[in-house]
Amino acid sequence: MSKDTKVKSGPLSHKEIMTILSGLMVGMLLAALDQTIVSTALKTIVVDLHGLNHYTWVVTAYLLTSTASTPLYGKISDLYGRRPVFQFAIITFLIGSFAAGAAQTMNQLIIFRALQGLGAGGLMSLTFVIIGDIVSPRERGRYQGYFGAVWGLSSVAGPLLGGFFSDHHHLLGTAGWRWIFYINLPFGIAALIITSASLHIAKVRREHKIDYLGALLMVTGVSALLLAISVYGPQNGWTDSKTIISFVAAAILTVAFCFQELRAPEPVLPLRLFKDHTVSLTSVMAFIIGAGMFGAIVMMPLYLQLVKGNSATISGLKLIPFMLGIVSMSIFSGKMITKHGHYKRYPIIGLTLMTTGIALMSLLNETTPFWELAIFAILVGAGLGFCMQTIVIALQNAVEFKDMGVATSANTFFRSVGATIGVAIFGTIYANSLGRYLPSGIKALAASKPQALAGFTPALSNQIQGNPALLSKVSPELKATFLHSYVQAFHIVFYAAAPITFVGLLLAFTLRETPLRTGAQHHAAKEEAAGEAMA
Repeated sequence: MSKDTKVKSGPLSHKEIMTILSGLMVGMLLAALDQTIVSTALKTIVVDLHGLNHYTWVVTAYLLTSTASTPLYGKISDLYGRRPVFQFAIITFLIGSFAAGAAQTMNQLIIFRALQGLGAGGLMSLTFVIIGDIVSPRERGRYQGYFGAVWGLSSVAGPLLGGFFSDHHHLLGTAGWRWIFYINLPFGIAALIITSASLHIAKVRREHKIDYLGALLMVTGVSALLLAISVYGPQNGWTDSKTIISFVAAAILTVAFCFQELRAPEPVLPLRLFKDHTVSLTSVMAFIIGAGMFGAIVMMPLYLQLVKGNSATISGLKLIPFMLGIVSMSIFSGKMITKHGHYKRYPIIGLTLMTTGIALMSLLNETTPFWELAIFAILVGAGLGFCMQTIVIALQNAVEFKDMGVATSANTFFRSVGATIGVAIFGTIYANSLGRYLPSGIKALAASKPQALAGFTPALSNQIQGNPALLSKVSPELKATFLHSYVQAFHIVFYAAAPITFVGLLLAFTLRETPLRTGAQHHAAKEEAAGEAMA
């Protein structure tokens, strides 16, 4: 076993863990923030770079590379060590950020966003892997709230900063939207410095053979799936030839990947892991939680902007109750897990709260006061706070130490795929529902008050849906019809989302609770894995 000169032989102190944690949290914040900040500023970017035809690829390119690379980082870090791979991810993300900020064309921006996503995949997955290395499952709870705080902060700060920068045409002589990428640079450099100084985890040398074919099949299979779900399906329709071909390609590549992993001497994602009840169950739960989390993050600001007429910046600020729910319950459940050693109850409580909050959102209408929405948002956020880190603790407690990296990264991967699919499905449900309710509402208005439609055209209807501020230019009756159609469409989305999280709740009851490894047991497992690798 080869170690850095500063590597300690025993468990780390609380101060040392907090120092490492600060670097990990900054890296994780960069990746989490970028999932929400760009979407808010996308309209401004498209106008500046004259790229309306390719605007969805700005988000999709990032999602493709970040999601597809997530499980690869876990395996590579198992082979080559955590710190160099994590720092590679930071550097890749920073290069992509600087290049994206300097992009002069839409095609350049898409390419550099893909590079950003390649780094983000490592930042998201390796954060959980490294904390699993240095902190035992029993003691992990006391640090759990910090990760919840990062998620909560990114859910609010993303729309807030995206709105702020896009609202300013120029800042310090540069187009305002470019700062959503440049702002990553100082934080990324700080993460590099902190991890260089403090992150000294023993690297275990073992004989290995990288499964390049498995990696290729995984990346292409995931890419085909995400293209079908997030690009071709929403844009061209779910029965379009491109959508169907992408789904079929994803299925064929997934089957080929599974066969390859069964025969590979060093598989990228060992399928034997999923024979473990906890691994397979937490993977499905991560998928459901990801769909619920990003569905809430996308739909709440959309409701505030369309129905309440709030700006992107104000909508971001009004997500603060959601953030408070995540942070407070992450801290509370973490402390209780460390104190009592029981964790099964928290995903059950969390998914109950999540399902309740999402179901209650179906009560939202044009006149709902903000305090009522805030209560629903707190419930959803609290549910996420109880769930997100708890299932990772359960997973890391169940797997052998040698599989820590690949198992944790796989869990992050399933959550990312769930988020992507959730956003696509909920967005499609919303668009289809609005396409049904709005024409019928306008038809009913035309029958009862035809004068309210004076000057109204289908082209104006499309413009209003793209820019809600134009509602001020139509009659009060027509405006009310639009708002009511928006509300009806949101109701259908929440009716569809609540059963999904309810399925997660039913699965949570089947989670098998095993005693959490303590610090001494965790260190012994680490030493045993190192000994096996040497042998």
